[in-house]
Amino acid sequence: MTRRLRFNGTGSGVNGCPSIHEDLDTGEVIVHGPALTNPDDIAQLRHLSADEVPIVVPRALLVDFGPKKVTRVPDTIGLEEFDRLFTQFEHMAWRLETRRRYASDELTHTYTQFVRGEPVEWAGVDAEWCEERRQQAAFGKQFERIRLVDTPPTVGQLYLLDNARRNSAVGERIFNLWREDADRLGLPAEDFWIFDSRLVALLNFDDADNLVDVELITEPAAVLRYVMVRDAARHHAIPYEEFAARLAAKED
Repeated sequence: MTRRLRFNGTGSGVNGCPSIHEDLDTGEVIVHGPALTNPDDIAQLRHLSADEVPIVVPRALLVDFGPKKVTRVPDTIGLEEFDRLFTQFEHMAWRLETRRRYASDELTHTYTQFVRGEPVEWAGVDAEWCEERRQQAAFGKQFERIRLVDTPPTVGQLYLLDNARRNSAVGERIFNLWREDADRLGLPAEDFWIFDSRLVALLNFDDADNLVDVELITEPAAVLRYVMVRDAARHHAIPYEEFAARLAAKED
């Protein structure tokens, strides 16, 4: 379908280039101008795909003719596309887990072992996922999670505390934080991943605690708010081994 484009303006006088157009239906912005062709310049660009063409535009063009009022449409992706984020990031993937249960955990044989009071055998569980984590960790990438725990802990939270042995074995760092401490810090009751401090993947669950989709957030101010949450949580969280030991001592 042909786009309905509106010419917003140009900052280059009579030759009409570079210019900005806006898609009236999607709100997308189309910018055209001289291509960036110097290989040394292109080599400095990050996240440039093979089908993308870098162009050069005056800063004033964006200020004068770029959209001033933006209503952000949620960028929702499916779970398969979400999985690809874990191989595409460069430095650090960080997660906050706030829920009292996850329906997907309760479908596993390890969960059945756990609720029966049997020792959980983590060896060989999710072998493909574990191998991918090991490979990414071998590249120097960092994975970290902070999991909230209620007082008293739910069965699901205790299961994940045991599960942390598996996560840490494949290169993840796992911490815990009491929910009352999270509430005192004003942390949001949201589950999300932060990738490289530039992309937030907000996890959306249904009423039955099933993960249904993922919303991507890239707007810098919004990402910064989540990064501030991460920094506060990391300051107060406890390594899972120490947390488990304190919890066991508390129950004795």
